[in-house]
Amino acid sequence: MESLIPTINRLQEVFLTVGAEIIQLPQIVVVGSQSSGKSSVLESLVGRDFLPRGSGIVTRRPLVLQLVHVAPLKERFSTENGNGVKHNAQNSYPGVKAEEWGTFLHCKNQIFTDFVEIRREIETETERSSGANKGISPEPIYLKIFSPKVLNLTLVDLPGITKVPVGDQPEDIEAQVQEMILSFISNPNSLILAVSPANSDLATSDALKLAREVDPDGRRTLLVVSKLDLMDAGTDALEVLLGRVIPVRLGIIGVVNRSQHDINTQKNLEDSMKDEQAFLQRHYPSLASRAGSRYLAKTLSRLLMHHIRDCLPELKTRVTVLIAQYQTQLNSYGQPVEDHSATLLQIVTKFASDYCNTIEGTARHIQTSELCGGARICYIFHETFGRTLQSIDPLGGLTDLDILTAIRNATGPRPALFVPEVSFELLVKRQIKRLEEPSLRCVELVHEELQRIIQHCSSFSTQELLRFPKLHDSIVEVVTGLLRKRLPITNDMVHNLVAIELAYINTKHPDFTDAAQVSASVNSQQAEALDGGKRLKNEKIPEEKTPATGFGSPSKGQAINLLDTAVPTSRKLSSKEQRDCEVIQRLIKCYFLIVRKSIQDSVPKTVMHFLVNFVKEHLQSELVGQLYKQPLLQELLIESQDTAQQRTEVAQMLEALKKANNIISEIRETHLW
Repeated sequence: MESLIPTINRLQEVFLTVGAEIIQLPQIVVVGSQSSGKSSVLESLVGRDFLPRGSGIVTRRPLVLQLVHVAPLKERFSTENGNGVKHNAQNSYPGVKAEEWGTFLHCKNQIFTDFVEIRREIETETERSSGANKGISPEPIYLKIFSPKVLNLTLVDLPGITKVPVGDQPEDIEAQVQEMILSFISNPNSLILAVSPANSDLATSDALKLAREVDPDGRRTLLVVSKLDLMDAGTDALEVLLGRVIPVRLGIIGVVNRSQHDINTQKNLEDSMKDEQAFLQRHYPSLASRAGSRYLAKTLSRLLMHHIRDCLPELKTRVTVLIAQYQTQLNSYGQPVEDHSATLLQIVTKFASDYCNTIEGTARHIQTSELCGGARICYIFHETFGRTLQSIDPLGGLTDLDILTAIRNATGPRPALFVPEVSFELLVKRQIKRLEEPSLRCVELVHEELQRIIQHCSSFSTQELLRFPKLHDSIVEVVTGLLRKRLPITNDMVHNLVAIELAYINTKHPDFTDAAQVSASVNSQQAEALDGGKRLKNEKIPEEKTPATGFGSPSKGQAINLLDTAVPTSRKLSSKEQRDCEVIQRLIKCYFLIVRKSIQDSVPKTVMHFLVNFVKEHLQSELVGQLYKQPLLQELLIESQDTAQQRTEVAQMLEALKKANNIISEIRETHLW
């Protein structure tokens, strides 16, 4: 199981070669506030001084630190079987004549045997990305240290949590640091090493607070209480270390950091560890075996190995899924074009087929988030258009006075004894005309959906089009032009449907049942009127008194211009006028419903015939006729500038994933237990 951590390191190196870490690998993330002792804890794990020192925020970029245990120098360069052949126990960096050394990812093939140079390189690389001020950068620095004194570990050192900006730091430096820390510790495969000084209240620990946000159960958090030797006289951290103040599931380990005087005098780390053990034996004898830097290193190595063991099956599954995804993506880019004619015909035929299948509902890529294609056209016909027609009031916009005015205008100078048919035709045509606008809007909506299908097919069905932007644009232009030519023809036909209904008001329509009833009613009224006329023939009709206002004669001494008299906008109707209005309203409503039913049925059929079906039948021939021309073949099939680069990047990522899969497969199942 000891090979698990080097395996993760190899996986990290594989993904870094392609410039992306697409899989969240297990690692230990070190979190703490400024001056909490993070740097001292890390240096104690390595056993060497190599981290930048100074006041304020020193760690301004994430430092991904891989510790690799190697055999001592003499053992690595011992002879085998007396043949004098040198070998390296790690099969890497052969010929390095140093006990300990380090390498940076950004300094390829360069080996640092002087840890002072490692510190300088960290400072230089930090300033290159973050500037000379105190700003921070999320771009990590990758450092690998080989030493016989270290245990296999992978740690990430992050900037210390700060509250107040200093120097040239931005005002939101606190938010930037917290966002960076959360981006690392939110990885469910990471372990959180929270560092908190013993001389501060643990309840106010910023490191624990951030850890609790992403790990509320504490399954991934280990607490390190630093600076045990700096507590006030008469106090100790025993209750804290025993977990009685704030329990931490993975444990609490106390350490003693080097003082600033030790750092200034360059006190040896081995001597510091001896002093640390002596301090723990004096002040915490019961916990001395479970505290200190050496115990911390062993605990971290053990926790990381077990954590990797738990994460490895999921990692293998994730790698397998990504291999399939990237293989599919690589296949979508296709191979360089050799036969331009065949390629063009293949793409055009595929696009036309996908376009028609989307309308028919048989496309491979069916959306589940919204209606598209033929389903949306059906919705337009029967829901949008149908509901709009149903919402139109047959008598909308018609008042009783409008009807009476039409009746009077239809009779000329003669008072009407009966309801004239001309007034009915005049009014019903006015209402039928209202059906034209929603009908034309239905055509417009279908036309828009046919346009949307172009983009749908380009995005989902015909991936080859993404390789050839000029061909894609040309296909869109041809299909759009075809739709644009068919749109006015379809509009004219829909306009003619309404015009046909307006051209002849068929009062003998089989469904126009109210006409017969009204006709019988009118005949009855005519008979009653004739009988009444005979009875009143010899009777003297009393003279009407002239009203004082209205249309009566003017009073003596007054002159009135009848044309200046305002027509009343509303008044009480007489019984005859009310009866006439009801007759007309009844006829209009009955006939309007007949026409509306006809329009609701005819418009979708017209749109399907003149627009949708025509485009389906002529799309491929139109595309071939417009695009399959010898001078255009070379121009249309020029790949986009990004395609070749994307194909290379995807191929590299696929190769990296295959290497990662091989690395994971090397671990036998027995090694996991």
